[in-house]
Amino acid sequence: MRWWDIDPVLELEKDLFPEDAWSRGMFWSELAHSRGPEATRRYVVAESDGRIVGYAGLVASGEQADVQTIAVARDQQGTGLGGRLLAELLRAATAFECHEVLLECRVDNIRAQKLYERFGFEPIGFRRGYYQPGNVDALVMRLTTASGSGSAAGSSPVQGTEIND
Repeated sequence: MRWWDIDPVLELEKDLFPEDAWSRGMFWSELAHSRGPEATRRYVVAESDGRIVGYAGLVASGEQADVQTIAVARDQQGTGLGGRLLAELLRAATAFECHEVLLECRVDNIRAQKLYERFGFEPIGFRRGYYQPGNVDALVMRLTTASGSGSAAGSSPVQGTEIND
């Protein structure tokens, strides 16, 4: 993801997460930490026919990484794109030498939970009222190198969709 991707990413963000969409400043801040030798973030976009149809981001700190966001355009959901984005984040976590990856997922987002479980993530707890202003709880999930090594980063590509950093 580059600075010129922020506007189309924001459009997608507002469509998919109208109550708790990230702001322009949040994306700028994340991208500011995604380049150079001291980078601690990895943000990617997926494009199809010149249109951004998905994006994802991860932050690394020591041996732990956190999935910050994964989003797939409504017309692309169910195509495997979410899995490709997640696989790219897991490759980034490996490059950052992280041995554990955490994420939060809305408790009502069963589709996302099933995706994370397929990659080896396991539920470890809840964060009450995490998603505001809707006051929706988050399920906290974790993947460790012991339970997730190998296969997650090897997901097959989706035809016509390109992942770019």
